[in-house]
Formats: sequence, C-alpha cells, structure tokens
Amino acid sequence: MGKYFGTDGFRGEANVNLTYEHAVKIGRFLGWYYGANQGKKCKIVIGKDTRRSSYMFEYALVTGIVASGADAYLMHVTTTPSVSYVARTEDFDCGIMISASHNPYYDNGVKLINSKGEKMDEETILKVEDYLDGLTEEIPMARKADIGCTVDYVAGRNRYTGYLISLATRSFKGMKVGLDCANGSAWQIAKGVFDALGAKTYVINAEPDGFNINTDCGSTHIEVLQKYVVENGLDVGFAYDGDADRCLAIAENGQIIDGDLILYIYGTYMKERGKLLNNTVVTTIMSNFGLYKAFDEAGIGYEKTAVGDKYVYENMVTNGHRIGGEQSGHIIFTKYATTGDGILTSLKMMEVMLEKKQTLAKLAEPVKIYPQVLRNIRVKSKPDAQNDPDVQAAVAKVQQELGTEGRILVRESGTEPVIRVMVEAATDELCSQYVDRVINIIIEKGHKEEA
Repeated sequence: MGKYFGTDGFRGEANVNLTYEHAVKIGRFLGWYYGANQGKKCKIVIGKDTRRSSYMFEYALVTGIVASGADAYLMHVTTTPSVSYVARTEDFDCGIMISASHNPYYDNGVKLINSKGEKMDEETILKVEDYLDGLTEEIPMARKADIGCTVDYVAGRNRYTGYLISLATRSFKGMKVGLDCANGSAWQIAKGVFDALGAKTYVINAEPDGFNINTDCGSTHIEVLQKYVVENGLDVGFAYDGDADRCLAIAENGQIIDGDLILYIYGTYMKERGKLLNNTVVTTIMSNFGLYKAFDEAGIGYEKTAVGDKYVYENMVTNGHRIGGEQSGHIIFTKYATTGDGILTSLKMMEVMLEKKQTLAKLAEPVKIYPQVLRNIRVKSKPDAQNDPDVQAAVAKVQQELGTEGRILVRESGTEPVIRVMVEAATDELCSQYVDRVINIIIEKGHKEEA
C-alpha cells in the first residue's frame, strides 16, 4: 500500500485527509498519463455515490482531467461494479469511482480502475502519489482544441443494468424480495433489476439526502433488513453497502447469510454442476472456521488471502479460480465481473434458490459457524501498535490458550487508522474475554488514538 491509496482507494474525511486539491491533481495526472503522455486523447469514465461531497470531488476530478486534455464521461450516481463493467467493455482508458464504501457520509474516497475493470496496479498508483507529493515534473496544460470535454454518460449505467438482467436464469415471479439500498449507489439500480425479473420488490433506505448513506442501514446494519424481512414475511432480503460492491442476505427466517455462507452456497452449487474450476473457493484469513469445516465435508478446496477483495481477485486470476470473496460480502464471480458486485451476488443467490427450490436457510444449513467477536480500536500508529512486543505476547498467549479450538487474528485496516482484533472460540463470552485482553494491552501501552 502507498502513502495515500490503501487496499480500496484513497480514502479519508472530505476536505481533511482527502481534499478537493487532491482530486484535481489525480485527474490531472490520469488525464495526462493515459492521454498526452501516450500521444492521444484519452477517455475516463467516472461514477459517484450519494455523499454530499461526491459532487465536489466529481467536479474536481473533471477539472483536472479536461485541463490535461482528456475527456471525462460521467455516469453520475452509480455503483462501483458498474464503473468497472463500463471501463472494461466500452474502450475506456481507466475509470474512477468516488466513494468511501461503507464509511460514514463525511468520509469519501477515490477508487482507480484500469481498462480491464480491475483495481489499478500499484506501479501506476505510486506514480499518482509521486505527483500528489510534487516529486514529478508539472504536467502541461492542454490548450485550444486539445482541452478535454465532459460527456453525460448515464447510458453506461443503463447498459450495466441490462447486463445484470441478462444474467438471470429464471423469472423471479412470485418471489417477495427485500432490498436495503443503504441510501447509496444501489438506490437507482437494484429495484429496477428485480422488478424487471418479475419479483415483488420491497425496498427500504432508498431516499439518499447526501448525509444518510450507511446510517443505520445497509450491510453494516443488517439488523434493519433482518427485522423487515421477518415482519413482512418475505422470501429473502439483500443489503448493500454505500457503493454496492458488497452484499449480505437475510433468509426467510431472519438468519443472516454473510459472505462466508454465500461462498458456501454458491461454491457447492457450482461443484454440483461441474462448474467449480480447480474445485477451489478463494477466501480471506477472516473467514470462519466453520466455513472450512463445511468445505472439507463437501470435498471443496480453499485458499486464504490477506483481507481485501483486491487480494482475493489477484489470487483468482493468478490461479484460474472462479469464485472468491470476503466474509463482509465482497463476492467475486470472475466469469461475470472483475470486482465485488452486490447486486450480481444477490442475483446469484436467487439463482440457487430457484434452481434448487430451497430457501437460503436450508441452503446454508450444513455450515456451523463458530462464535466470532471482532472489535476495532483506533490507534495513533498501526505499525507501532501491531509490532509492540507486549501486544504480540498477549496475542501469542491467547492463541496458546485457544489451541486447536479457536483462533485469534490481529490485523491493520487497509483504509482506516484502526487495528482489528478478532477471536473465534467455543462461546461468545470466551471470544469477548480474549478480544478485550488484547485491546486492553493496546490501550495500556498508549497506542489508542485520543478522541
């Protein structure tokens, strides 16, 4: 990871850590790097989520792009996977998504996507960072006819919507489906897809006002949809995050179907049909013990990567695997997409339910999830907290006490000044005790960021 860009873009509080000037310079560099630097006029597609600051960053990026002589195509409010889809299918040099994903409204982010619809390579990102820090020569301004233009490109979003609809294998007629759009990017797309496929669609949290994205809604507050599904007698519910690149589901009985269970449900479905290439599902180190035990029972292999869907995708591409993802709901189906796609994931869950004529609760039944407690602590320095000898000793002691009946994982967030402490054990109480033990050491050693 670089100085500004983490595992999921350049993210921070709007006009504090991530400023208007940053966005202008990112636009300036990309417009020149893919355009005048290569002796051509380049095309860059831009999408944004519903945060108030997304409009500011959109205009800032456009300013930089056209000043460097490139053309900016605006998809307006749309999802991250839709920008990825358009970038790889419609001859763009790169794509930009303005979003801080599941973060609160006052944060924002800039995600860079290459012409293949993938997260941009580290080499190019480091060049962007060097320009942000003034370590490279100033980029010349385009003049006269070379100045770029902006193009309204809502048609790209419409084509993506059509693509999603085309992937369905059966009509959803007769199915009562709940959608929690998190007051974010999915609000203009998800309902239209499910309506077109014949579902009776119930939508909540689809009234964005610039401030309510992810606020007590969406995949980070799954309990809202959980209650809604049960109270309204729905067949299934799907919750997205701010930019709709992740999805969590709710079964008809209120059971939460997280990313691990989604990987199991679709992984076993693929195996049954002879479609699970290499007989392998790619997970991250955060996936639950119970998932691996269920895969063992099903005769399915698995790989574990570092946390971050970019690492999952890299593993999948390198080794030719077809499905992978994170417990948080970033699920990647490489046959259909190059990034996590929440709406696509929900369509795939509908496919399994309809083809096998079973509920999500029934499909998830073979997986016995271990109790898991995950807590975050904001710290002054992630490396200092992580590498503190006393913290490491506390972690080692917990693992020794857990033995083969659980595990502890302490890792740095890729996008926030946060250390995440996770324990899986026989009971929730035991998990909490072990997590608190490590967090208390972090606090005692003075690593906690003061409010």
